[in-house]
Amino acid sequence: MKKQKILVIGAGGQLGSELTQGLWRLHGKENVVATDIKEPQGILSQGQFEILDVLKQKALFEFIQKNNFTQIYHLAAVLSATGEKNPKFAWSLNMDSLISVLDAAVEYKIEKVYWPSSIAAFGPTTPKDHTPQDTVMDPTTIYGISKQAGERWCDWYFRKHGVDVRSLRYPGLIGYKTKPGGGTTDYAVDIFFKALADKKYECFLKPDTYLPMMYMDDAVKATIDLMQAPAEKVKVRSSYNISAMSFSPAEIAEEIKKHIPEFTITYQPDFRQAIADSWPRSIDDSAARKDWGWQPSFGLQEMTKEILLNLQELPALVHN
Repeated sequence: MKKQKILVIGAGGQLGSELTQGLWRLHGKENVVATDIKEPQGILSQGQFEILDVLKQKALFEFIQKNNFTQIYHLAAVLSATGEKNPKFAWSLNMDSLISVLDAAVEYKIEKVYWPSSIAAFGPTTPKDHTPQDTVMDPTTIYGISKQAGERWCDWYFRKHGVDVRSLRYPGLIGYKTKPGGGTTDYAVDIFFKALADKKYECFLKPDTYLPMMYMDDAVKATIDLMQAPAEKVKVRSSYNISAMSFSPAEIAEEIKKHIPEFTITYQPDFRQAIADSWPRSIDDSAARKDWGWQPSFGLQEMTKEILLNLQELPALVHN
């Protein structure tokens, strides 16, 4: 395998920190440069890290040129709930940065670019169950609108400029190594921290709100598997549907109670309920399975057991 030089933009987020570790294992720490607008926290400080504001295009281009990167993972974004509070900034960060990265890929002949999309790109008239790969997309949040537009830009740069850009439409991503980052599905992260710290959780969604979800280990595996796949197997250049499980707040609470019997959950739906109601309940990811062999490893039971086991060994993270 040819030696790669990897740039991760937005590495300090929930996905970025764990994906960076996956890239370390694959390519070696010496070949991966993580960047963000803030100083690194936790494990990211153990590898190469640089402060980088992706909205400063000149600095971005100079950084890419200087380091001779062969691959870029562009993860910087404002998520759904946070984006509704500051929509114009969310649009600027989510869209302007993507176009800058795609332009840099053309200018410096970057071999591969990864950019994440989301189930937020779907909307209220999208089929809710087993949402198809190709279907109606009418997002109702700035985050979702930017993801839908970003998918079209990625496909356009592939067709017009030959940029080998690849993407996944992530469902809710659930991990334990970083705190939630402002997404509507983040209740499924926060609930584990509150279960261990307080033995109770107040959920901002209704108990029967089903959403597609994925454990972070599977998300990292899916991302790396897609980027490792031969180009001819990547048939979709907008973004692939990807999923592992679907559940409701009531179901994850019941699963947690198997490990923490005294845990209780209450419900106080807020503005995020309307966002969740506009998204799919389950995803058809057969295209990803067929084209490049996607297969998840974690369901709700396996994920719950693993997260609680790991968090019990990290009391400082739980109570911080």
